[in-house]
Amino acid sequence: MRRRHSSALANPVIVGAITLLVVNVATVLAWFANQGLPFVPTREVRVELENGANLLPGNEVRQGGYRIGIVKDMQPVPLDDGTVGARVVLQIDEKASQVPVDSKVAIRPRSILGLKYVELEKGTSSQMLPDGGTIPANRTHIPVELDEFEGIFDERTRRGAQKNLRGTGDALAQRGVSLNRTIEEAPRFLRHLQPVMDTLNDRDTEIGRFFGELGDFVRITRPVKDAYAHSFTAGADTFEAWSRHPRALQDTIEKSGPTMAVGRRSLRAQRPFLVSLRDFSIQLDRTARELPRTLPRIIPALEEGVPVLRRTPPVNRELGKTLAQVEDLMEAPGTGASFRALGDTMNIANPTLRFLGPYITVCNYFNYSFTHLAEHLSEPDPTGGSQRTMLNQAGQQIDDEGEGAGQRTNINALGASFPANGGVVNSGAQQHLHTNNYSAAVDHEGNADCESGQRGYPERRARYWSDEWKIVVDPHIPGNSGTTFTGRPRVPEGQTFDRTPQIGPPFPKELD
Repeated sequence: MRRRHSSALANPVIVGAITLLVVNVATVLAWFANQGLPFVPTREVRVELENGANLLPGNEVRQGGYRIGIVKDMQPVPLDDGTVGARVVLQIDEKASQVPVDSKVAIRPRSILGLKYVELEKGTSSQMLPDGGTIPANRTHIPVELDEFEGIFDERTRRGAQKNLRGTGDALAQRGVSLNRTIEEAPRFLRHLQPVMDTLNDRDTEIGRFFGELGDFVRITRPVKDAYAHSFTAGADTFEAWSRHPRALQDTIEKSGPTMAVGRRSLRAQRPFLVSLRDFSIQLDRTARELPRTLPRIIPALEEGVPVLRRTPPVNRELGKTLAQVEDLMEAPGTGASFRALGDTMNIANPTLRFLGPYITVCNYFNYSFTHLAEHLSEPDPTGGSQRTMLNQAGQQIDDEGEGAGQRTNINALGASFPANGGVVNSGAQQHLHTNNYSAAVDHEGNADCESGQRGYPERRARYWSDEWKIVVDPHIPGNSGTTFTGRPRVPEGQTFDRTPQIGPPFPKELD
């Protein structure tokens, strides 16, 4: 009788020990991932912040969108102004460790769940921070947190915002052409609006005196208020009578055309009457000349109006108080500041519209984007529709040469220090970074140069990288791309424009 041999994996003790070992190894690897890779040369940079901004050890440090290090440690320290802030220790990779002394640091959100990362903006100084050097708090920036921003909205405000959003959506529905026309004419309108605001804000305009004179006008017309009121009352009675007899009004409108035709024929017969009326008017003019002799009989009627005028001063005094309050408002310092702030708003809006306007008026990109927006969100899922995307199905790519050798740089990878540049893939095609932001819509003369979506898939457009890189990061491509299929050949007549952004950091001339 043969003896049955049992498998080692059937022993629960061995299986449990293997499972525990795998969990421990995964825990150690996860801990090391947050502390940085071992045996990788790094340098430390210390950053002083006004507060910790919810940073945690292990958060990424990025420069220009690329990961160059991690947050190693953070602790409270007293700052130069006497307040208590935070000192963050950054562990920077050796390849990106040269940090000028005038560099800046900003804390950016990585997700809406509170995850943060440190954005390092290197300066232009030739003097570099030593290992362990410190960037002071006055060169750091912490934006307003999402929860702090949303905390200003109470329940009543949220309901009002919902109503405003719903009303705005109903107002903008099916009005794409009108919006395009408004945006097209906005620069011309704002250009003429600014001189008007400057004129109203000028002391020589005396806008306060205008309201005083307006008060005098109201005071003078006060005695004939009953006549004005009667005209509105009579008009209301007329419209009310029309509303009671809509059929009669409809018949009147229907018969107006034939009546006008008859009137044209009757005017020929009325011409002799009009000639006689002219003669009568001449005689009436002679009669009016005799009117001064009859004024003694009219004067008593005017004297009856004096008691009425005596009752107007109390009303005029109250009106004077009101107009005095209006004058105080116009002379208040805040009123002029409001007009000046409106001018500053126009100064900010004008450069933005000058740069963005040609994207709509020349290239028609606004309609292109919104025409296919519904298809972009048409992928069916169990709850309705989701965003159509192929990024997560892209092949895994590992660079095998150059400065980025050995790291994953495909488009769905995170934490790469170098852009995708055609590395080895296990499936699909090789990938190259293409991100030419601030592409042009027009050239400097206003001719169409709609670069987005016009030139296929170019290569080697990265001025600040080596010629061996096939990536595209420069904003412009050589030549003039012309207009789109539904666009215009140039900027409309009378509309101002800019090829490059006029706000923010200066645009390098060598990239244009």
